[in-house]
Amino acid sequence: MVASYIFYGWWDWRFLSLIAFSTLVDFFLGIAISRSDGKRSHFYLLVSIFVNLGLLCAFKYFNFFIESFIAIGETIGYHPSITTLNIILPVGISFYTFQTMSYSIDIYRKEIAPTKNFVAFASFVALFPQLVAGPIERASNLVPQLLEKRQWSHKRFKDGFFQIMVGFFRKVVVADSIGSLIDGIYNAPELHNASSVLMAVLLYSFQIYFDFSGYSDIAIGTAKLLGFDFKPNFNLPYFSSSITEFWRRWHISLSSWLRDYLYIPLGGNRKGLAKQYRNLFITMFLGGLWHGSSWNFVVWGSLHGILLAVEKRFRLIPDRYRFVNNVIVFAVVSFIWIFFRSLSFHDTGVIISKLFSADYGSPYIGNISIFASVVYGLFLAMVFDAYLFIRKIQLEDYGSTLKTIWYVPLSVFVIINIILFYSDANNFIYFQF
Repeated sequence: MVASYIFYGWWDWRFLSLIAFSTLVDFFLGIAISRSDGKRSHFYLLVSIFVNLGLLCAFKYFNFFIESFIAIGETIGYHPSITTLNIILPVGISFYTFQTMSYSIDIYRKEIAPTKNFVAFASFVALFPQLVAGPIERASNLVPQLLEKRQWSHKRFKDGFFQIMVGFFRKVVVADSIGSLIDGIYNAPELHNASSVLMAVLLYSFQIYFDFSGYSDIAIGTAKLLGFDFKPNFNLPYFSSSITEFWRRWHISLSSWLRDYLYIPLGGNRKGLAKQYRNLFITMFLGGLWHGSSWNFVVWGSLHGILLAVEKRFRLIPDRYRFVNNVIVFAVVSFIWIFFRSLSFHDTGVIISKLFSADYGSPYIGNISIFASVVYGLFLAMVFDAYLFIRKIQLEDYGSTLKTIWYVPLSVFVIINIILFYSDANNFIYFQF
C-alpha cells in the first residue's frame, strides 16, 4: 500500500487525498451494505455510486458539459455566462473509480463479502502495476490474493519477466515508431494526400493496440513478479471475425465491466430485440464517454453500439469465411478509430473526405529510418501475434514454456531492441483517460 501511494504521489502528491477519500468511502460503505437489508442497503449502494461517479464527473466531465451547454446555447442565440474550472485530470481516476464502484455493487449483489482489512482494500484500489491505466481488477479476484501469503516461483518469474519484455517491445519498438510516423499526418490531415491519410488510419489501429496491450503486458507481468495474477486485458483482437468478438478480445477488463455493471442491469438481451439494441447502444455510448470528455469519443462508442446491434440482427457473411470477416472487421474498426484519434470533428471530416477522394499518390513516409523502424517492428510483432493465435497460446503463461536455450537469446534480442528504440517523450496513450 505504501509503495503504491508513493508511486502515485510521485506524479502529483495532492491527488493522494482523492484516492484515499474514495478508498475510505467504499471501504466503510461496503461494510454498511453487507450489514443492511432492503432500502438501507440500496441507499448505501447509491451513496457509493454517487461519490465515485461524482468525483469522476467533477474532474473529467465538468468542463466538457459546461462547454457543450455553452456551444448549444450559442447556436440558438443565447450566450450563457458560465466559467469552466482550471483543473487537472487525475491520472487513473477512470480506472480506480470503476474498480471501487464494482466492489460496492458486488457486495450489494451478495457476490462477495466485504473485507475488514483496510490495508488489503487500500492496496486493491491503489496497487501500482495497474493503478494508472488498468486492467480494471475485480475485488473477487484481487483481494483474496492480497490476503494470502505469496511464494517465490521460478515459473512465475519467467512468465512475468517475458511478458514485461513483450510489453516494452510492443510499446517502444512498435507503437512509438508508428506514432513518430503518423502523428504529423493526424495533427494536420489537410496537408497530406489520401494515400498518406489511409496509411495513418491503418497504422493507428496498430499503434493504439500495441501501445495499450504493451502497457497491460507490463502491468500484468509486474504483478506476476509480485505474486499476483491479473486477468488478461487483450486477446489478439484484430483476429476477430465480428465486432462482438472484437469487444470480447479488446480491453477485456473494461468491456466485461460494462457488460456486468451496465448492459446486464439495463436488461441485457432478456427483454426483446428492441430493448437489446437500446441496451447495446447505451452501453457503448457511455463506454465512449468513459474514454474522454469529447464528442469524438461519444461518436466512436456510439458507432460501435450501432454495429453491435446490427450484428445481432444480421449476419451478412457466414462464419466459415473467417478470413474475409477478419479483414472486414479490421477495416471497420480502423475507420471508426478515426473519431478516437482525431483532434476535432473538423479533422475527422477532413480525413474521411480525403479517404473518399481521388487524391491518391505516393504516401508520406517521412524520414526513411523511421519508416524502416515501423516496418521492422510491426512485422516482428504481427508474426509473434499470429504465432500465438495459430498455436492458441496465452502470453501470460508462455515464458515458462520456453527452454533456457531459447529464453535467454530471445530475451537478449528483445532487450537490445528496446534499448535501441527507446525514447523519453512517449507516454502511454491511455494515460490521458
